[in-house]
Amino acid sequence: MIDLRSDTVTKPTRAMLEVMGEAETGDDVYGEDPTVNALERFAAALTGKEAAVFAPTGTQSNLLGLLSHCGRGHEYIVGHTAHTYMYEGGGAAVLGGIQPCPLPFAADGSLPLDAVEKAIKPDDAHFAITRLVCLENTQAGKVLPLDYLQRYSELTRQWGLKRHLDGARLFNAAVALDVPVAQICQYFDTVSICLSKGLACPVGSLLVGDEDAIRSARRWRKMLGGGMRQAGILAAAGLYALENNVQRLREDHDKARRVADALASLPAFTLQAAPQTNMVMLDAATDVESLARHLESDGIRTAGTRWVFHQDVSDDDVDRLIESCRRFR
Repeated sequence: MIDLRSDTVTKPTRAMLEVMGEAETGDDVYGEDPTVNALERFAAALTGKEAAVFAPTGTQSNLLGLLSHCGRGHEYIVGHTAHTYMYEGGGAAVLGGIQPCPLPFAADGSLPLDAVEKAIKPDDAHFAITRLVCLENTQAGKVLPLDYLQRYSELTRQWGLKRHLDGARLFNAAVALDVPVAQICQYFDTVSICLSKGLACPVGSLLVGDEDAIRSARRWRKMLGGGMRQAGILAAAGLYALENNVQRLREDHDKARRVADALASLPAFTLQAAPQTNMVMLDAATDVESLARHLESDGIRTAGTRWVFHQDVSDDDVDRLIESCRRFR
């Protein structure tokens, strides 16, 4: 089965499993797991931040970021279809008493900065206190330009707001821009990095930031049940991924572009835009339900209008997908 539902479906390679099996471990809640400590140091250095904390999921690492900046009665400005707002169970509101202020994303995946500025609340007891502006990179496979991040950073600093990035696919963005990941992270106070998507770890996420934010996040991690014991087995996969799987993401981007180029000549298909990273986004004009049934009969699993390419989709799989699409009417 070819699975294009998400890059979360990736499985660890034999090489990754081998380093996991050989990992040195200790009790991470006591701060004594050497492999977790090594992963956190490596991630902090890679992103240009002071510290990092290892969490079991991206949902939790995003929540740790929000909780480290915001208290009850605070508000964060966020995209209306952003993961932290739409797909993480309302954790910031339920567990942190943090009110979201959702704004429509622009077509390029950014939050329009004029709309952000208008949404910042005045110092008035009637309103929640605006504390944070959260971005997502990539957003539906789209990469936020560096000049936009510079203007976003200037605006948030002008208003004294904190900056969090849901960087679940941050390395896809860095590879697409051909820049070190730290060049993106410099515009944020905290960044959540998912290890179990394109980087292909079985489990794990990281939050990076300054010492104070990460100290707070580590305390919240314990309260949220994210403190693990001999977690070095999992952290070893993260280290392997950061050392070996980042540049490999280019292959996923190439697969997405190859499929998009093929679909451009087929009348049954309309794309939202040319892919920038590892996602092909079909336009709503495409008969997605009929297409999904057709592809499923050919052993290809999809979910809605988004096709996500990853290490477990081979070049032969891409050929099979294109051929199946050509037979779809």
